[in-house]
Amino acid sequence: MTALGRPQFLLQFSEVLVKWRCFFSFLAAKQGKDGVEVLEQKLDLEQLQVPRLGAQGNIHSCFSDGRLHSSGTVDMLDWNRLINERTKISDLLVVPNLQTGQLEPPLSKFTEEEEGQMKGMIQRLGVLAKHAVEYGVRLIVDTEQTYFQPAILRLTVEMKRSFNRDKAVVFNTYQCYFKGAFDNVSMGIKVSRREGWCFGAKLVRGAYMYQERSRAAEIGYEDPINPDYESTNRKYQRCLDYMLEEIERNNKANVMVAMHNLDTVKQKVRMNEMGLAPTDKTVYFSQLLGMCNQISFPLGEHTPTYIHTHTYI
Repeated sequence: MTALGRPQFLLQFSEVLVKWRCFFSFLAAKQGKDGVEVLEQKLDLEQLQVPRLGAQGNIHSCFSDGRLHSSGTVDMLDWNRLINERTKISDLLVVPNLQTGQLEPPLSKFTEEEEGQMKGMIQRLGVLAKHAVEYGVRLIVDTEQTYFQPAILRLTVEMKRSFNRDKAVVFNTYQCYFKGAFDNVSMGIKVSRREGWCFGAKLVRGAYMYQERSRAAEIGYEDPINPDYESTNRKYQRCLDYMLEEIERNNKANVMVAMHNLDTVKQKVRMNEMGLAPTDKTVYFSQLLGMCNQISFPLGEHTPTYIHTHTYI
């Protein structure tokens, strides 16, 4: 995504998305729900009107037009729509001030020229997605560093809303060495269920571990990476299991399994047990060309419609 426009926009937008999510967690803690998994947290709308909670009074008005569930609660998927329904790009770059209850830019607002540059990035992504649809191929948006990733995930979801109505054309890439990987995968799937489009994901372990840890230590925030390789393996398997169960449930989701070890073959066995056939074209394997031929070749021989190999220079 950083090739399509200014990385600074992705950085700023990611910062905003993280702050909004932290604000949701703050409100959940105020309602005594901080010990609940994020996707299970539901904020009581009536409690958002309590004056002593400051900024929450303004939040209530955002959900006053009948968009709420009949339960009168707001979950993380509803919460994200506070940002999605804004139209001007610079208006996305605001966060709630807990003291004043007003929405404020975390940094200086974009100029008109910068606004045009940011819209250009989104338009370019749309051109690529239309091209993928026209040629019957998939558009896989690669993963980047965690400080860009929230914005990349969000913008790619916008493309999925437009282009994944009938089949999975646009895919996100999820790095499973990231502590928040499962939450991101499960939230994406639940959004697709609620809105009725096809979810597409590529699962990888991750590529920026040393850079991520060095930056976290330098700036002073929590290391976003799992503590060890075994933890990442477990996170990868959990994400993949969730994806396969979703495919088995409705056959609308697609997953690309990007891995280079013997567990790859185990996934093939499990898919056979679940009744997921190669002709379904819902599960793919992706490996770097020449990196693990002792697995790639047998896998391709026995499951020819599964295997994709990529060459990186």
